[in-house]
Amino acid sequence: MTREPQHAATDGGTDENRTPDEMDLDELREEIRTIDQEIVELIAQRTYVADTIAAVKDEQGLPTTDEKQEQQVMERAGDNAEQFDVDANLVKAIFRLLIELNKVEQRENR
Repeated sequence: MTREPQHAATDGGTDENRTPDEMDLDELREEIRTIDQEIVELIAQRTYVADTIAAVKDEQGLPTTDEKQEQQVMERAGDNAEQFDVDANLVKAIFRLLIELNKVEQRENR
């Protein structure tokens, strides 16, 4: 269920280019901290774009919920999970939570 980074190193040994199998526990935990920060940054970016979509919907008098679009997001999430060999149910649950939180925020701001 885990995967190696897409940018695995071949230049022979600097710390940045080591695979997880070559790292000690502290280095692995630091890698997790970095990944966690990147995940939060991406959630922030996604939330910003979702807020912008909400403003456009409001301007155009469109409903908060777009079930067809939500279904497409969920299908993409499942496809991406499969591509990276990650549990699709986990990924879909995360995306469902992101969608629901965005909808709550959209409703509160209308």
